[in-house]
Amino acid sequence: MNVLVVVSHSRKDSLTFQVTDHFVQGLAEAGHDFEILDLHGIGFDPVLQGIDEPDFTKEHQVFSPEIEAEIERLKKHDAVAFVFPLWWWHLPAMLKGYVDRVMNNGFAYGSNKLHHQQMLWIALAGVTEEQMQKRNYDESITNLLNVGIANYCGVPQSSVEFLYETLDAQPEHYEALLKQAYQLGLNYGNDIPTP
Repeated sequence: MNVLVVVSHSRKDSLTFQVTDHFVQGLAEAGHDFEILDLHGIGFDPVLQGIDEPDFTKEHQVFSPEIEAEIERLKKHDAVAFVFPLWWWHLPAMLKGYVDRVMNNGFAYGSNKLHHQQMLWIALAGVTEEQMQKRNYDESITNLLNVGIANYCGVPQSSVEFLYETLDAQPEHYEALLKQAYQLGLNYGNDIPTP
């Protein structure tokens, strides 16, 4: 399987990038190919401009060159994984902009759907699991990502994995989070039925 790993964090030395590194190590060990798309690294512009606004009156819409290039990138992969810090119980603005602009009408929803069989959302949360569950934030976020985005775009398998307490400074806790990320890569795609 060929997996596009979309990463949203401004710092290369962040835990988000360490998690990404361990996740792709697991992917590689499982025999998958992958490409890491560093949204900050490529200078992705998350702001939706008029040319990329969905036009429901057109059967085939041509988007800006930046978005057409990202659409072509997505087409080359069988599955997608997103790695990001959870900010304000949501996607960071950079990643939200990627979803808004790239997963657009006529490509990801509407007259066409994404061809990907699986989507994984790896969300790094500073809070504990109990804090996340206190007001059903975990359920709300999971529903938004799995149903509101993945299912709406035709992806049959989507899951959200939370890595909790990312602000804990204990080295053994960070090691546990990185091991969790590695296992997610190692097991990615195991639940997709073969045709």
